[in-house]
Amino acid sequence: MAACVGALLPDLSLYLMAGWALHVQQIPTQVVFDELYFSTAWQNVFAIDNSIPLWLAGLVLALLSRNRAATAFASAGLLHLGLDLILHAGDGRPHFWPVTTWVFHSPVSYWDSQHGAGWVVPIAAAACVLAALRLWPVTGWMGRAGVMCLLTAELWVARQWLLFF
Repeated sequence: MAACVGALLPDLSLYLMAGWALHVQQIPTQVVFDELYFSTAWQNVFAIDNSIPLWLAGLVLALLSRNRAATAFASAGLLHLGLDLILHAGDGRPHFWPVTTWVFHSPVSYWDSQHGAGWVVPIAAAACVLAALRLWPVTGWMGRAGVMCLLTAELWVARQWLLFF
């Protein structure tokens, strides 16, 4: 559970801010993802929850305290950020804040077909299916339900990336 939360946490601010803007404020999708996403205010929030130095500090503390859940949490967050770093073409985040606000723009994208998403999406989807299969025998019914919900959401999003982007 800690690893699952750690893996999802770097994108929580995006989900909350975009969800609020889209569904509460009724701001058009194009404005949210072409303007607000790249605004200084939003990027400042992303800098914090996507900061590799902060997540590394968390991992060091977890390892020093020998806390397995905290180690799993921080490790999963860092895995997420490492993949984000190499899969954001033109829409990256300042992953090295507070050291620098520089943004790496990868040549590869997890969603943009102009930057390789046509081959990245199937690989990511296959990795998610393999992870779900690996988790299936070691989780109870609630864990399996959670894994299936997350896998379903991931496959739905993968479908969207391929069809629309």
